[in-house]
Amino acid sequence: MTEGDAKQWIADRFGAAALGKLTALSALVADEASRQNLVSAATLESMWNRHILDSAQLVPLAKGTPGTWVDIGSGAGFPGLVVAALRSDPMILIEPRKRRVEFLRAAASALDLDHVTVKLAKSQNVEARATVISARAVASVTALFEAARHIGTPATKWLLPKGLAAREEVAQAQRSWHGTFHVEHSVTDPNSMIVIAQGVSRR
Repeated sequence: MTEGDAKQWIADRFGAAALGKLTALSALVADEASRQNLVSAATLESMWNRHILDSAQLVPLAKGTPGTWVDIGSGAGFPGLVVAALRSDPMILIEPRKRRVEFLRAAASALDLDHVTVKLAKSQNVEARATVISARAVASVTALFEAARHIGTPATKWLLPKGLAAREEVAQAQRSWHGTFHVEHSVTDPNSMIVIAQGVSRR
């Protein structure tokens, strides 16, 4: 998918105003990338496909799940800030690195995303209740359940972008965790997948 295709996908589903906010976000990330390693330099030229659309595709997967969305390991704001630009419900971004937290707070302010809260912490130390939990390129499915189980409830929907090992990670997680698991192909890369889990509880 080209950069133009990625922008069109978002415009078709979320409209011109959302596209404008995400354009502003892409500029903020590109500018900050000259000061800290937010994303791989090799992906800056394909930011819309590799990062923005890769994040935005999670929003339709959360349809029918209103309430607080918690994003673990938000980094440059993918998917957290993208989701917040497309969804008005409360968004909590969890990030343990101070400089990235400073960027996330500044970006949320610049984009007028008043429903965003950024926490400088590891997920294990955050007290919250989420209806949706996401984490992109953070840890294995099993490790994420272990770290953030107190944030979720059996009704929480987990949206976890993964690579080719997604099904193997689900199989590993099912040894210790109950739940309904589904693997969806990413719209940005046929080799990438999204693990969708609900009803998660320890065996």
